[in-house]
This record gives sequence, C-alpha cells and structure tokens, in this order.
Amino acid sequence: MGWPYIGETFQLYSQNPNVFFSSKVKKYGSIFKTHILGCPCVMISSPEAAKVVLVSKAHLFKPTFPASKERMLGKQAIFFHQGEYHLKLRKLVLRAFMPGAIKNIVSDIEALAISSLKSWEGEMITTYQEMKTYTFNVALLSIFGKDEVLYREDLKRCYYILEKGYNSMPINVPGTLFHKAMKARKELAQILSKILCLRRQMKHNHTDLLGSFMVEAEGLTDEQIADNIIGVIFAARDTTASVLTWIIKYLAENPSVLQAVTEEQETIKKYKEECGDEKVLKWEDTKKMPITTRVIQETLRVASILSFTFREAVEDVEFNGYVIPKGWKVLPLFRNIHHSPENFSDPEKFDPSRFEVPPKPNSFMPFGNGTHSCPGNELAKLEILVLVHHLTTKYRWSMIGPQNGIQYGPFALPQNGLPIKLSLKI
Repeated sequence: MGWPYIGETFQLYSQNPNVFFSSKVKKYGSIFKTHILGCPCVMISSPEAAKVVLVSKAHLFKPTFPASKERMLGKQAIFFHQGEYHLKLRKLVLRAFMPGAIKNIVSDIEALAISSLKSWEGEMITTYQEMKTYTFNVALLSIFGKDEVLYREDLKRCYYILEKGYNSMPINVPGTLFHKAMKARKELAQILSKILCLRRQMKHNHTDLLGSFMVEAEGLTDEQIADNIIGVIFAARDTTASVLTWIIKYLAENPSVLQAVTEEQETIKKYKEECGDEKVLKWEDTKKMPITTRVIQETLRVASILSFTFREAVEDVEFNGYVIPKGWKVLPLFRNIHHSPENFSDPEKFDPSRFEVPPKPNSFMPFGNGTHSCPGNELAKLEILVLVHHLTTKYRWSMIGPQNGIQYGPFALPQNGLPIKLSLKI
C-alpha cells in the first residue's frame, strides 16, 4: 500500500506505468491493491474483470475520481453519478456530440485545423502544447458555438491554471497547486455565468452543448451546467491532444504507414477537385478514411492515453474470491489489457493493419465501456481525421532531439512533448 497517505502515487506517476503495473501483476496476479492519490485502490487487469466492473455489474461500482479532481470539476459533473441524473446528462451530451449534430461543424473544425497548421509553418513547435491549443479551441466551439470567441482567452487562462492542479494532493493552502486551481475554478464558473446570462437575454436556439444543457424542460441549475461544461473540457482536451501527438510520432517513425495515409488523403482531395466539389471537407469525406481510422485505433492501443479509469465500490463486493470493501476505488487497467500478448500479438509493435480484423471482445477500450463510455468519441475522431487530412496532404515534418524517451504525469507523452519542425510540401 506504500507510504501513509501518499501511498504509491509517486511510484505510479514518475515512471513508465507499464513498469509499475507489470511488476505488480508479476508479483500479485491480475488483481492487486495499492494506494494512490489519497485513495485505497484495487487494480484489475483482465478483459473479463473490466467487463464485470464497467458493464455487467456496473451498478455496484459508481464512477468516481480522487477528491482533488472531484472538487475541481464539480460534484454535479456527469463523471460522478449513476441512475436517472447520469442518464439525463448523457442524453444531453450525446444530443450535441452525435454525428447528426457534429456534422454541422465540420467546416468550423477544419478552419481551426488549417489556421493551426499555418501558424506552425517553418517553425519548431512542441507538438503536445500546440495540439492542446487546437483541441481546446475545438472543445470550446462544440460547447459554445460561435459565442466562444468572446470569452476564449479568459476561459483558456483560467482552465490552464485549473489543469495544473488535477493530480495534486487536495491541500487547500495558499501557494499550493490545488489552492491556485480552486481559485481558477471559481473564476471559470463566473465566466460561464456571464455566458448563460447573455444567452438568456438573446433567447436564440443553439444546437451546441451549452444549448443542449440550457433546455428549460431539463431543469439543470447553473451550477450543474458549469460543473458539466468544465468536465467536458477536461475530458475533451488533453486526451485528444495526446493522441494527435502520438499519431505524428508514429507516422514519422513508420514511413510506409505515413505513405498509405497520405495516399488515402490525397485520393479524397483529388476526387473533390475532379468533381468540382467544394474544397472544404464534409462529414461524408471522413467516412472514406479507413486506413487513417486504423492508425487512430492503433495509436489509442499502443499509447493507451488513459492507463485506467476510476470506479468506487458502493457496497462490499465479492470478486474472484476477494472482498472489495465499500468505498474503495477500483481501477480497470486499460493499458495492461491493450498491451497483453494474449489480446494483441507483438503488442509493442505499431501495426494499424491488426485492426482490419475486429479485436477480441473487451480487449480494446480506449473510450471506456458500458453506460459511462466516452460520449464525445465521435467528436474526438472527427477533429483528428480533419487535422491529419491537411497535415499529410500539405506538410512534411521531422522530429527534433531524442525520440525514445517517454514522460508521464498524468498522460504518457513523447519526451518534451515531441518537438518537430513543420514545413510546406513543395
């Protein structure tokens, strides 16, 4: 269980999580206990066990986060609830993020992708930092529609302070990361209150996420709306930015895969030109990218951006001969499942072609599983496909500095956020 209170938090977040998890599994088997971020935890690392916790007996394991994250996101956020309230929120999020809704903002996402890439031309950039800006802007667009432009910089400033405290110990003393994050959280809620007030005065119908939350019949309070908006930004931004960063690294390291993706994207571009079609991408175009889609899938598997998810036992639960005490956290280890040779042959190899055949049930869960799986996965895939289309058809890039290192905390990332030099194709 590690040190008192601190547990094994530092061991987990300061090294390759594969090493931490595999050493535990080797020593204790596929189910073991530990103590991280102030919580006693049970970790499970088989597809069958993950299915029990996330799907078949999900009612016994409520979604949760460590206390620090729960307080920063807000107790009314979708992540922390079950039952009717969760189902209502999930319906509202899906209403704004399902294909029928997001196909209307493809051209707006494309404009963000094009302007982002243009600003990187000829520059040495830190890929992860730039992708965080891109995905943050897409998140604001999908949440606030065109209203986001008025408040983008204030939202960005506050959120950037907030995110630094996500994995801090919940010690609310001036000077700590947690204290600074909580102050930023309060200011974020005030900005959201202004946006809500403005919308109510304008009385326009909006199809974005905020509009979905504001439907009077749903009866959400301003506090509930604020908690869920902040929660969606949290869920939508860093994870997608991490995936994009790894995609750029894996494509650079695998020239044959890069060539296949580029040819696929060039074919779409050429077809649109020959048909006299508009040059802007449409939703239908993104459905003609099977090779690029497999690259996304394989990146999600190999990089395993989310190493695990948090659940909490709502009562004492007997599981495989063990008793998981009420109140303990339960963590399905996606990373172990994705890197197990029993589920994927030669698991450390980057091979998108493996997804030409569907993976075994419950062995590939990049967006979770069950009623709490990520409702924004279609939006994430869309913004990745749009950026990769313009990146591969217009640019070439080279990685700078060491390329083997990986940094952790909280997400696995290429060393130094992957510095690259981007230039236009001649």
